[in-house]
Amino acid sequence: MTADRHALSAALSHSRVRTVFAPGALGQVGELARELSAKRALLVTDRGIVAAGHVERALTFLRRADIEVTVFDGVEENPTTAHVARGVDAARSANVDLLIGLGGGSSMDCAKGINFILTNGGTMADYWGVNKATKSMLPLIAIPTTAGTGSEAQSFALICDAATHQKMACGDEKALPKAAILDPDLTATQPRPVAAATGIDAVSHAVETAATTRRSDISLALTREAWARLEPSFERAMANPLDDQAREGMLLGAHLAGAAIEKSMLGAAHACANPLTRRFGIVHGVAIGVLLPHVVRFNSSNGPNPYAALDSDPQRLARRIETMLDAAQLPRRLRDCNVDRAALDDLAEEAAAQWTAKFNPLPVAAPELRAIYENAY
Repeated sequence: MTADRHALSAALSHSRVRTVFAPGALGQVGELARELSAKRALLVTDRGIVAAGHVERALTFLRRADIEVTVFDGVEENPTTAHVARGVDAARSANVDLLIGLGGGSSMDCAKGINFILTNGGTMADYWGVNKATKSMLPLIAIPTTAGTGSEAQSFALICDAATHQKMACGDEKALPKAAILDPDLTATQPRPVAAATGIDAVSHAVETAATTRRSDISLALTREAWARLEPSFERAMANPLDDQAREGMLLGAHLAGAAIEKSMLGAAHACANPLTRRFGIVHGVAIGVLLPHVVRFNSSNGPNPYAALDSDPQRLARRIETMLDAAQLPRRLRDCNVDRAALDDLAEEAAAQWTAKFNPLPVAAPELRAIYENAY
């Protein structure tokens, strides 16, 4: 146990986000806000989180710390530029000096998007890419209620263009949250489909960060610690959402995997998943789950095993992912997601243009990505 705690502490030291991890940690949000010299906060969330009671609890702790809070609960799945614009209006009206993202990746990404426009102006498209903001940004406290995206550990906001549905990855070191509150009690209210989709997304982050061309000793330390928690926890969390240890393992594993993305990026599974969400409305985690075993097999088909940090046998790793999909009752084939086979060529062209494709361990262009889609069909 001592060695395990030491490894975890060493892994977390590679993240610049102050991390508070404990059951009931939401109660520290007011103290963290005070430490950031905040007086007026915008709490960015969605109506499901409001209905679960988490927003009211957060408001109680913030008000006890004399923080004025405006709630923006207009976030929806795959937040768009329209959601960001409405959040910016709310933030400007309240003259806030702190942002709080409470919810899944959508709420946290929307909070980051609001931060870009509120502090730097322009449109989200102006920040598509890396480090394009020229002015400082407001401090952000990120509080995940799902064990999945790891957005609380990342400087990227994934925002869809409301008109074209193009997903834009807008990254800037100034957008990185100042603090993350990891309270496993908050994940107990996840609907099972949400827990399944976000959980397999977290698994994919550990798998893909293990293999990218940008991986390093630091990213691999985070990846190994993430996998060591996600792999034994996933099926337990699916079987029993009230399993405290499993929820803790999933939440911490998702955070570590998110921190690994900051250091190593992602690969072909994410490049292929984004067009499926844009064109067919498939939930991101579901799309990732269908593709991930096939990407692992593709990347292991020629040359050394890029997943050696997780498993010495990449075929065994692919099968392990498939058992997780089965445990989560997630589809294994694109045809089960109502994807039109005639669309595979266009999907491959779009996937080849995705930023994450360039970090895949084997070079991929449209023909290779078309083959992955075909194998997954």
